[in-house]
Order: sequence, then structure tokens, then C-alpha cells
Amino acid sequence: MIRIATIGTSVITETFADAVAAAEVGEGIAITAVTSRDAAKARAFADRIGLTTATATDDLDALLRSGAVDAVYIASPNGAHAAQARTAIAAGVHVFVEKPATTASAEWDELVAAAHAAGVVVFEGMRNVYDPGFAALRDVLPELGTLRRASFSYCQRSARYDRVLAGETPAIFDPALGGGALWDLGVYPISAMVALFGEPDAVAAVSPRIATGVEGAGTALLAYPGAAGDGMIGEVTYSKITRSDVPSEIQGELGTLEIDHIAQPRHLVLTTIDGARREIPIDAAANNMRYEVERFAALVAGADPAADQARTAGVLRVIERIRADGILV
Repeated sequence: MIRIATIGTSVITETFADAVAAAEVGEGIAITAVTSRDAAKARAFADRIGLTTATATDDLDALLRSGAVDAVYIASPNGAHAAQARTAIAAGVHVFVEKPATTASAEWDELVAAAHAAGVVVFEGMRNVYDPGFAALRDVLPELGTLRRASFSYCQRSARYDRVLAGETPAIFDPALGGGALWDLGVYPISAMVALFGEPDAVAAVSPRIATGVEGAGTALLAYPGAAGDGMIGEVTYSKITRSDVPSEIQGELGTLEIDHIAQPRHLVLTTIDGARREIPIDAAANNMRYEVERFAALVAGADPAADQARTAGVLRVIERIRADGILV
């Protein structure tokens, strides 16, 4: 049994708890402790989501040193991820950290090295790349012929943006806490791009800045030159201040694949150059965090995390290039 402690009491932690309960793991997996900076809040959260027997505490360090948990799920503000993961690794505890794993690729590299030395796993929860819909998407790609363009989008207006408009700085839009649309939603299309095509050779980006100083939305072009004559353009679009239902798309010389939602593919449509159309429905759980939980359990059981960790590192490097070379308007 993998005994997990959670950090954070937000909606994403509740979704994670549901995923843990639904996951199919050979030796079992369960949340046995809930932590928060406020012990009473931790207790109330645990009781509300049905974890009445779980430990609730505000002393994360003591819990990690106690030997009472095997792993920790980190869903605190982005800027706190690296320090909390470092503490858990030092205590010999496996780490499942919510996306983005860290706000600097160098921090992630340090965590991977420390985890390897300590004999534990550090893993970023990136739900879309472990989803059965993503596997189905990957299987269809050869039918598209030479790939020429991939356009992945995730635009969802945050209810907390109204607080920004009222002059406040909620955590998700706080630059000091690693907030902003790129870290929160941009990671999904970028992770999909890196998982499918690798890191791009070049990046160009434009992002509108909001009152708190972070980007509220953005678009980045990713260059994949390939061999002579078969290069591809990648485009990622993300926003927390506007919304869009425009699907994502991969265009090849023999056809185009439409993807309903890059963070949770559930309906794919392949249209070939002769106009033939084939729908590819996906049979998968509504809460697709289940699949990343199952992957984490496999890693704890001994599977090699190198490819998972390398993808996370690549995504973080792309984000850094967007931040360093992109134009804020």
C-alpha cells in the first residue's frame, strides 16, 4: 500500500483524492494524511472529502520524518513546489508534484538528481499525456503523413480574474507564487507538444500582461525544422482571461486530426485529403487524473521514471524560452 499525504486543500486536491480512490493499483494506494498551514482547515477538508480516518496536520516536516507516509502529493502554489519536494526527498518520501513541477528547469534537474540519490521517485502530474485519449491520438499520427502543423489550445477564463479586475492579487495570478496563464494552462499544450514532437529548435511568443504583472494569455510558435523539406510548425495558445472552445488540431499532408480538448482528449476526428471523415471516440474516465496516479504507482513499484522526468525538463525549458524571448504587451 502506498500511503500518501497531500499538501493543499484546493479543488485540485479534491480531484486528486477522487482519482486515488478510482485508481487500479496492484498493492493499493490511499491518502492517509492531509496537511495545510492551518490544522483545522486540514481536518475540515479531510472530513469533507470523506477521509475521516486520515491524519490532519499543519506540521509537514514532522509528518514526513515520521515514517507514516510513503509519498506526498504537492498541490501548493507553484512557487512552493521545489522547496516542499526537496524536503520530502530528503526525508526519503516519494513525490508527486502537481504541474508545473517547478518554476525553473534547474530546480527540476536538482530534484531529479536528489531523488535518484535518495532512491525515491519525483514525478510531475501532467494528466493529459497519461490519458488514453492521448495514446489514441499518438496512434493515429502515421495516417496524417508528413506532419506540417500542430495547433494546441487551452483557453479558460478564471473566475479569480474578476478579483484581479477588482485590484486584488489571487495566488494564481501572483508572480511571486509562480502564477500566470503560462504556468497554469500553457503547460498542457506545451507538454503535449513536447511529448509528441520533442523540444523545438526555436521559440517565438507574445503574451498580454495583466495588472498583477503576469501574462494573462499567450501564443507561442515552436519551430521543428526536421530534415530537409519536412519541417513542422507548432503553435500553443493559452489564456486565463478569455475562453475558447476551438479544438486543437494536427495537420499532415494526408489528413488533419481534430482534438476536442488537449488537456483531456475524448473525441478525435480524422479528415483525409479526399474529404473522408472518421470519428474516434475515447473510452476513458471522466477524471483523467486517475491515469497519472496509476503511472506514479508504477514508478514507485520500480518502473523507470527517466522518460517522464525528461519530458518535464523539456517542457520547463520551453517555458523558460517563452518567458525569456517572448514579447509582453
